Amino acid sequence: MKKTIAMAAALLISCSAVCMTSFAADETKVFVTVSNDKKDLVLIQEPITVTDIDSDGKLTINDALYIAHENKFEGGAAAGYKSSVGQWGLGLDKLWGVENGGSYGYYVNDKMSMGLADEIKDGDQIQAFIYPDPKDYNYYYSFFNAKKGEPVAVDAEVPLTLTYYTFGANGDLVENKLANAKITLNGKATDFVTDADGKVTVKFSEAGSNYVSAASDSVNIVPPVYMVDVDAALTTSTTTAQVTTTTTSTTTTTTATTTKATTKATTKASSNSPKTGVKGAGMAVFGLAGAIATAFALRRKNEE
Repeated sequence: MKKTIAMAAALLISCSAVCMTSFAADETKVFVTVSNDKKDLVLIQEPITVTDIDSDGKLTINDALYIAHENKFEGGAAAGYKSSVGQWGLGLDKLWGVENGGSYGYYVNDKMSMGLADEIKDGDQIQAFIYPDPKDYNYYYSFFNAKKGEPVAVDAEVPLTLTYYTFGANGDLVENKLANAKITLNGKATDFVTDADGKVTVKFSEAGSNYVSAASDSVNIVPPVYMVDVDAALTTSTTTAQVTTTTTSTTTTTTATTTKATTKATTKASSNSPKTGVKGAGMAVFGLAGAIATAFALRRKNEE
């Protein structure tokens, strides 16, 4: 009898572990960066757990930005964010509290998005921005060749390359290396400047979470972001750290216009929300039922 109970307990513990693993595997987390109309970075790679807040059956940019505002904007999404369905589909009416008639942009993994209804996946980097002048679209998306690096030691040097997009004759995106851009570190000016090929090596002298951005006197750019943790406990025999590059695409798209979708004032997922653990939970419950049935069968056999 005791042996049967022990076996049942072990099965239940194992099934609970499967349940927890299934939920974790189905969680979708993205990283959201937002810059305002003054070109200030107001969110920097903020981790956001995405659920289907607008109940459209998929996880989208709209869901991620709504939840980011709900979590981080004073007054929540009701005060800082608005989306609507218009002529061109789902797009923005308000971003970080600013309503400017639709002069916004948003990219996923450094690729221009067609609209807020574009689907997203776990680990995506979303960058949304407000045009400083709503009537001037000469505002160019820029990005480093990496979004985040592995932890480095104090005084490590990291090589980066800065690129910005312009539009070609056919409306396609064209990559350009940005020369003479001034590098900022944690929001402060530095002496680091990109060369003719957009390359620069940045030295990190302060422990903790560090972020790099840039500004240019010749090109009006959306502030790029690179993040790295500097660990005072780490030592290295070299002063150069490696970064993982980000692959970009020059797929032709158009600037997203404003849209209006009715969103619920909650960040809970609807019953048909994908990637929120429903499938994993079902498998875990099935496994739990099997474990219980097995335990009772063993107990009965033991008693007989």
